[in-house]
This record gives sequence, structure tokens and C-alpha cells, in this order.
Amino acid sequence: MSELFDRIDALVASRSVLPPPRERKRLRQAHGLTLDEVASALDVRRATVSGWEAGKTEPRPPEREAYARLLGKLAELYPADTNATVPVEGTVVAETFASAPAPAPQAQPVPTDAAPEAETMTTGQTTRTRPAANSVPPTAASRPARTTRTTSSASRRPAARKAAPAATPAGGTDLRFENGPLAVVDVDADGQVLAYCVGGLVLDVAAKSLPSLVEWTLKEARLGAPKLSGPGKDADPLLVLTEAALERYGLPVTLTQEERLAGRIPEGHKVVKQLARADWKLTKRGFGPWARIYRPATGSERACVQLCIPSWHALDSRHWGPAAQLPPADLARLLGVYASRVMTPRGSTAVTGLELMTALHPPTRASEPDTDGKRHSERNPGSLGKDPVDCAPCEAPDGHPLLADLPRFHVRGPAEKLFEEAYDWARPMTDAECALRHLVGIDVNMAFAAGANGLVVGLGAPTHLKAPVFDAKLPGSWLVDLSHVDLSRVKIGKDTWADLDASLLPSPFTPKGERPQGPAWYATPTVAYAVELGYDITPIEAYVRYDNGRYLDGWYQRLRDAYLATMADLGVHADMEPADFLAAMDGYRGRDTELTIVVSAIKATVKGGLGKLRERPRGEGWKPGQPWRALSRPTWRPDIRAAVISRTRMNLHRKIVKHAAFTGQYPVAVLSDCVVYAANGPSPLDFLPYRDGKPLPGGFKLGINPGLVKHEGTQSVLWGEEVRERFDAPELNLARYIKDGQITDKDSGK
Repeated sequence: MSELFDRIDALVASRSVLPPPRERKRLRQAHGLTLDEVASALDVRRATVSGWEAGKTEPRPPEREAYARLLGKLAELYPADTNATVPVEGTVVAETFASAPAPAPQAQPVPTDAAPEAETMTTGQTTRTRPAANSVPPTAASRPARTTRTTSSASRRPAARKAAPAATPAGGTDLRFENGPLAVVDVDADGQVLAYCVGGLVLDVAAKSLPSLVEWTLKEARLGAPKLSGPGKDADPLLVLTEAALERYGLPVTLTQEERLAGRIPEGHKVVKQLARADWKLTKRGFGPWARIYRPATGSERACVQLCIPSWHALDSRHWGPAAQLPPADLARLLGVYASRVMTPRGSTAVTGLELMTALHPPTRASEPDTDGKRHSERNPGSLGKDPVDCAPCEAPDGHPLLADLPRFHVRGPAEKLFEEAYDWARPMTDAECALRHLVGIDVNMAFAAGANGLVVGLGAPTHLKAPVFDAKLPGSWLVDLSHVDLSRVKIGKDTWADLDASLLPSPFTPKGERPQGPAWYATPTVAYAVELGYDITPIEAYVRYDNGRYLDGWYQRLRDAYLATMADLGVHADMEPADFLAAMDGYRGRDTELTIVVSAIKATVKGGLGKLRERPRGEGWKPGQPWRALSRPTWRPDIRAAVISRTRMNLHRKIVKHAAFTGQYPVAVLSDCVVYAANGPSPLDFLPYRDGKPLPGGFKLGINPGLVKHEGTQSVLWGEEVRERFDAPELNLARYIKDGQITDKDSGK
């Protein structure tokens, strides 16, 4: 019986009532205790206590009971002044941080993801309702102490279905943006306009028109995010308008077919006229799914608000899944995670990916003071600058002004055009492979992000060279004949050569895996790989960039960290054992809908951002030989895109060669970052050469980090043979369908 009582006591202790996070800090400081002293007494790290006080994490047993006991004794010594006030921009704001009240008799134990207690502040016409992390919702006993307005606001806050991840607080240390980077604006059943922010915060909105909503956002909402780089700019606040909000502010819930094709509502729309009368301006793309409303900057002060309109297809379902259909609070949580880990969305994931490059490497900075003490704008070292540069003719896509003199129907071959693209290669299976039971696909995590890591790319214009000596450290495009590189014998180490079956391998030099037939243009990583394989090369000409640097390193690191943090929230951590990793990946998508969408959006940000480096014309009456809008950007850099794709393809081929040399196994199909092997078992562990838990050096390794691989899917060998026979396609790329085995007319590229 004593043991049973102990278990009951432990269960009660696991739900010990704690005051809100700010009250915890107040009590500690009131007694003159440091974080280190509390951490030492509880036998935890200093950062752990700091996290409890910030509301980022919550204590668990057995520390929770001891921490609650400490705070309870301190609360007896230093009771909170419930009438205390703090000034906020000249307005008296009522604080409701009383020490935790005793729970009412009917109160239920609080689960760790329950809706926390609301912090409510009333400033002018704006009421804020913010939950404190993992504390109880307002009980009947605690409600009477609040004002009528507070009670009304709190009742409108929907209970949070999940707690927001630790990295998405409603604000930060910058009080200008204390309510977070964005808000989802909706209208409740009573007709009240509400702004749902990250961290469960809800603001009452008194604005009656769109111009007044913009004014409210800039003057009262305290939305936005600090700049990502010293010379950069703070992120403008983002408002996401629900269908109800669109109706309230006189905007259409959906776009007509004509408006959708134009990407905007007409300039004569009444709301556009309202904005113009209030001296607000729209960017050249007009009032569309991602509208930017601004006034010209005065000095360093910006006045700009961005709108995201999901029902106008602002959130592409290919990358954002069902995000547009989520309730406002859930959508705010999802976009808040993305904004805090990547950046506040500036448009599509592709646009945001490109904007992230610029945010991390702003084109200009302030110079050192001159003799008169004045500073001037100068190019920021390591950036692409503020002016666009012409690419090399071989790097220009068809229709580029540099190619205007070519005959109208001329088709450029490999010796005229740089063609660095991802793999799309497959081959018939051998008799030995047909005797095996399974086809197993493995997929490289964040492959193109990994390809960007540490890559030296050009920062300025190219220099044309004739008969140059190849320099693997010099980014650029090289015209060289690689047809003599024989994959049947290649160098796989400093002094180690391997004999391979070249007929079972894709060539690393062409996306289709075909052996080159003569001179062709290649990016530096491709030519460097030919040298690495042990072959001499003699370039014919080149366009190189002496002004260069690792422009994409910060971009890669931020996206990598965002990806790893979100996957960790989903239960998949770095450095897991191979079997544990495969188990954690199995079904991770079902653990949290919103975070799964964030993962998808992060991946799309990588690929889309790189794709934007070579954006093609988008209608607008363009004709071949004429410039298009994207060419005016300094970030229109097809050479950088080509270098990343080249390096990614070389990285994959290097692993394929290492695996073949060590195991004698060859891929059946390769599509972009997915590789399919025939195996006797259904798991990657049935063919990957792990020894005592360690992978083949330089080969494929299971794990969540970018560049490592995960299980993409498994089908039977009979399935593969039947599919190829049915479509009379012995080289049908099975990697495209390995995930679920479903073959449709739609090609998803995976």
C-alpha cells in the first residue's frame, strides 16, 4: 500500500501548480537569487531555469515538485501587488501577473499541452490575450478579479490545441516586435476583428478599413522581426487575412479567373482607391496574394506592411499542404515557426528563399566616416551588390538578350550551352537483380542545401579566358572534353583505384547519365570531379569569376538549423542510431500537422530559392531576345544555380561510386536526390554496408542531417518489372514512383 501511495504522490507532484513564467522570475529576483543558485539547488543547468522563466520549457518530475515548493515559499514572502502598473508608451497597462491562485476544487490536472493561462493587457483600443506557457486556463475562481474587457477578450481566445515550439515566442528582446512577426486577422461570431499572433497571443483590432488596419499594424500591433544581418533591414509585419477578414475589409474572397491570371485585383477596385486616398502605395506587382503596402521611407524609418491572402492561393498547397484551411490560431502557429526559424515569408517559398539570401548578405552597408564625418553607402563585402551583372553567353537560358543574334530556330548543343541539372537516369535490371526481392529507395536530406554548403561561387561578372589552366578553386563555366573519363577504372582515394562495371553506372557529367560525346560546358565542381576520378583535362575556354566567396554558407546554415529543429520537434533527432532513426522517421508526418507543413515549406524554400536564381520570363508580353523583369535583379545568377546543382550531383555520384567499389551494388535508378537499389530485404539497412553501427566512409549514411539519407520507399522487384513491361519502358525511372508505388500521369519530380 505504501508503494501505491508513493505512486499517487508522484502523480500529484507531476502536475504541481506553477505561477506564470514572469512571476517565477519576479519571485527569484525578489529574494536576490541568481539563476545559478536556483539551478544548483535543483541540480539542473542554468539554461534550464532560464527556459522555465521565459516560458520556453516546463519543469518535469522530480524537479517540478521542488521548483513549485520553492516558488510557493517565495510567494508567501513576496506576495504580488495585483494593482501594480507598468507604463507602455505612455499608456497605463494593467498587469494580471498575480501569483498562481489555489486551484478551484473542480479543477482538473493540466496536461502538458493544455491551453495556458492568459496574460491580458489593454492599451488604448487594443486588448492583448497571451497564454503563459503550460499554465492552467483561467478558472472560475480567478476570473472575477479581471475587468469586464479582459474577461471578454479572454473568452474569445480559442484553446490552443498544441503548445508552440520553444523557438516561437510571441516576441523577443526587441520590444518593437514584442508581439511576434505576424498575425492572422479574422472576424469572430460577434463581429469583432481579432489578430491571432504566435505564442497564442490574440489582439483586438478596432480598424474599420484596410488603410486603418495598416495604420494600426504599424502604430499599435508591435509586429515585425529584427534584421538578420547588421547592414540589413528589419522584417516588415505580415498580416494574413482570412475569408471573413476579406469580407470585412471589402476585398473579394476569391479571385476571378482573369484576376488570378493577372495575379492581382484591378487598380480600380474600391480598396485600392482607399489606399491611394490614404497615401499608401502598392509595389509593381499590385494588390495580389502577397501584397506589399508602403509609404516611401523617411530616413531609416520604414512604413510597410505585407499581406498574405490564403484564399487567393498565396500558400501553394504543393509546399504548404492544407495550411490555408487551418483555423487562425493554428495558422499563426505554423507561420510563426517558419518565420522564427527561416524568416517572415515575403511571398512564395521560392521568393522567400531568394529574399533570405539577400537578408543575410545585404547588398550595401554604411561606409566609415569621411573627413567630414559623413557616411556613404558602399558595397557590402561578400554580397552580390546592388547592380545586376550579365552572365556568360553559355550560362544564358534560351531567349536571353545575349543570344539575340542567334538564328530564330537554332538549338544550342553542349558546346554552346551550360546544362547542369539534377539526375534523371535509369537502366534495365540485371538477371542477378531480378532474382532479389525488393527495390529500396533512399533519399538525400536537403541535398541541394548540402550542395551549397561551403561552395565558392562568383560574386561579380565573369572573365573570359582562352585555353586556361583548370583551377578547382575558381568558380565559373569551363568548355572541356570529358568523353575520355572511363568509369570502369576510377580513383576513389589518394592512391586507390577501383575497377567498376561502367555500364551499370550513370555518367556524372550529364543529367541523363549518358557519357559525353565531345566538348561541353561544365560548372567548376563537375570538372573538379573529373580530376578527382584520376583523369587529366584540358579546358578549351572558360568564363571565370575572380571576385568570389562562400555566399550561400549563412543561407545553408539557417535553413539547416530550421530543418533540424523542426524535425527534432517531430521526434527525429541528429546522431540517432540507424535503426532508431528509421523508426523515428516512420510516421513522423502524423505527429504534428503544422510542423510537418513547416518541414515541407523549408525544403521548398531551398529548391525554390535556387530556382529563382535563374527565373525565366513570366508572360508580360515577353518575346525572345528581350530582357525580362528578373534580369534586373542582382540575384539573377544562373551560374550560382548551376554550381549548386553541379556540386549536388557530384556529391551523389561520389557516394554511388564508393558504394559500388565496396559492395559491388549498383543503382537501378536515380532521380534528383533519390537512388534505388535492388536488395534482399525491404530496409536500407539490408544493403547499406554498416559495420558495428558505422557507415562506409564517404558512402551513404542514414541520418537527418543535410547530405545524409533517409528511407524513401520500398517496392517489390516484381512490381518494378511489371510496371516497365506494362508501359513497354525497360528504362522507366522507378525512383519517381518508389515512394508509394502509384504511377499517375502527373510527374511530381520525386
